Amino acid sequence: MTERTSWQRIARRIRVPLGFLFAVVFLWLAQPTWRTMALSLLLVAPGLWLRGYAAGYVKKNAELTRTGPYAYTRNPLYLGSMMIAFGFAWASGSWVIFVALAVLFLAIYLPTIRSEEAYLREHFAGFDAYAAAVPRLLPRLTAAKSDLPPGRFSQERYMHHREYNALMGAIAIYGALAARLVFFPR
Repeated sequence: MTERTSWQRIARRIRVPLGFLFAVVFLWLAQPTWRTMALSLLLVAPGLWLRGYAAGYVKKNAELTRTGPYAYTRNPLYLGSMMIAFGFAWASGSWVIFVALAVLFLAIYLPTIRSEEAYLREHFAGFDAYAAAVPRLLPRLTAAKSDLPPGRFSQERYMHHREYNALMGAIAIYGALAARLVFFPR
């Protein structure tokens, strides 16, 4: 059994609460414009789509998902989250937010991904072969070859994972940025 480091355990536990704290700091430091908000959709919209698409395939802790977006990247949920987060950094118009976000992702998500990989390696015999064929984060251009049936998106899984919350959160953040522009222009 592989030991997980203390920081990996801490990072897994604090990533969601830290995200909420970062959202407060984000709104305080943000200097959005209508243009940066519109351009941010180039990252936010595909990020939301990717998270939703991945949620419709994954059976967390029950199987090693290797179909759908998981045939291109081992971590489509995190990739989607990064796209959304960096899209909102773009919307904020603040380089401070962008740099802080990059540091947070390296400090929190990299150890979390490694911890989850250790779990998958321990519980699923095919993980090493899968990891050799599919990149950790940045996707392949073509799906990895597999002897598995292609799999299908499941609306039930999407709902079970409550991925619609990401869309509602994105709408709320855009609403807060728009309110900031209208009521507290700089």
